[in-house]
Amino acid sequence: MTIFPPDPNLTALRVALARLRGERGWTFDELAERSGLARRTLIDLEHGRTTGTITTWHALAHAFDVPIERFLTSLCDGHPRPGTPPP
Repeated sequence: MTIFPPDPNLTALRVALARLRGERGWTFDELAERSGLARRTLIDLEHGRTTGTITTWHALAHAFDVPIERFLTSLCDGHPRPGTPPP
């Protein structure tokens, strides 16, 4: 029997983006300028209409000056992270 990993928590991913943008008080236009991503892409990411690519999240990590893990670890919110021992 093959055991598949749980679905990624895409809601937590978009919330992490919204939280960082809100903490800095940046508009979508400001984040677009800082990240090199299109304003529409950022809106779609934050509203859950797209998940983006690893390149997208890499650009955002650099724009916010945070490790990319700040975004990617949120994908496991709500279920055990890989490599953690069972309770």
